Amino acid sequence: MKWSEVCVHTTTEAVEPVSNILHESGASGVVIEDPADMQRRKTKLGEIYELNPADYPAEGVYVKAYMPMNSFLMETVDGVKKTISNLTEFGIDIGRNEITVQEIHEEDWATAWKKYYKPVKISEKITIIPEWEDYTPVSSDEIIIEMDPGMAFGTGTHPTTVLSIQALEQYLEKGDVVADVGAGSGILSVASVLLGAEHAYAYDLDDVAVSSTKNNAALNGVENQVTSEVNDLLEGVDWEADLIVSNILAEIIVKFTDDAFRVVKPGGYFITCGIISARKEMVRDRLIESGFEIVETNKMEDWISIIAKKPE
Repeated sequence: MKWSEVCVHTTTEAVEPVSNILHESGASGVVIEDPADMQRRKTKLGEIYELNPADYPAEGVYVKAYMPMNSFLMETVDGVKKTISNLTEFGIDIGRNEITVQEIHEEDWATAWKKYYKPVKISEKITIIPEWEDYTPVSSDEIIIEMDPGMAFGTGTHPTTVLSIQALEQYLEKGDVVADVGAGSGILSVASVLLGAEHAYAYDLDDVAVSSTKNNAALNGVENQVTSEVNDLLEGVDWEADLIVSNILAEIIVKFTDDAFRVVKPGGYFITCGIISARKEMVRDRLIESGFEIVETNKMEDWISIIAKKPE
């Protein structure tokens, strides 16, 4: 089978919705090439990438998807461009929204993206490694998370994931029951259990995400403590969580803050991430309207995490 690389030149703000649009349009993989990655190649926590600057745009972000070559490809690409254009109705800056298409060999498609994924220590306790890499822990209390991100999900080194895990380290208590809303690859559910949670419930609308979460839970030996299900946010959830974590778009977070307040126990926390800086006040205001108290706000690059608490 022949494959095409569909490259969208967009903005950091639009990365997640553009990635979702590509995935929903039939992409078998997404790679994000953000110049900011070059700036954070080495951090105090470790080396993240081995990158070639020539692969990156001078400004903006490339989101590259891999689709089978067929007679409907250009029709699909036109549909992707129109759908991305519609994101402006939600106040999302899509930048150039330029799309290019080129043929790529299947063996290159299947393996090239792995160069973006190396072991990285993302917090005080946690190091994320791809399942195909050998890694020796540098300390006895280091927590290792093995990940197979698949072709549709992130590698765990994106700032929103780092902020989420750092918040989990700070606010999760041993024995907590966690709800992970918009779980994707399941990394936050796995991290929660490895940090001491009794159980994590991972919810996502995508069947592929549910399968990915189950796979990654098994990779880390926590499959009996992670339940992965298809669900629309917290709709129909009738049990109480000690902590809720959600790393999705700000525009989605504001849709279920009332449900989050209903589900989380008094004194429990709601960790929100995936928030671009320009959406911070929108999310803060909505959390407060739902009854939460804002405990802490953190920033990494252009991304924000907000930790909210339900009063006791």
